[in-house]
Amino acid sequence: MSQFPDAHFLTSANHVSQLVADEGAEIAFAGRSNAGKSSAINTLVNRRQFARTSKTPGRTQLINFFALAPTKRLVDLPGYGFARVAPKVQQHWQSLMEAYFSDRRSLAGVFLIVDIRRGIGDFDEQMISFAEALQIPVHALLTKSDKLKRGAAATALLQARKVLAGRGTAQLFSSLQRSGVEEAVDQLIDMLNPDAAA
Repeated sequence: MSQFPDAHFLTSANHVSQLVADEGAEIAFAGRSNAGKSSAINTLVNRRQFARTSKTPGRTQLINFFALAPTKRLVDLPGYGFARVAPKVQQHWQSLMEAYFSDRRSLAGVFLIVDIRRGIGDFDEQMISFAEALQIPVHALLTKSDKLKRGAAATALLQARKVLAGRGTAQLFSSLQRSGVEEAVDQLIDMLNPDAAA
């Protein structure tokens, strides 16, 4: 059963003027194009095709807004790193991301989607920096944890926490095995309701 039974797609934005009203609270999901971001979103809301998944990295090329509850949103950001698009499009994404993070008052937290086999990279660090500047929490999902043996996964988690160095939290997560879902949903709810968690 989903913690978000009323979740639904709102709109996609390719320009700052197309963003939904800046009110309530929203959590941005960011990650490399092949880190399993859409699968993680689908697993967290318990909807198979809630966010579209693709075997072609970089399919999320817009900022996609989803309502989870009244005034509570999930924001699927364009994947970075592997998208096979023209440099001009990459530059547009970069400027759109910078504008989103600099102007968005309702942004309450960032879920960083990281392939456990790759670890936290340069693009992820940029997202962490955006969140630090806004003084909002970061939670890293180390996805595809089923691809590693238990000991290797535990080592990767320790390494991620070392890299984050208090700038955020991290956990193991597998959409395939549905492991780590409860912890991640709890984090998501806490971020959306900071006053309740305080």
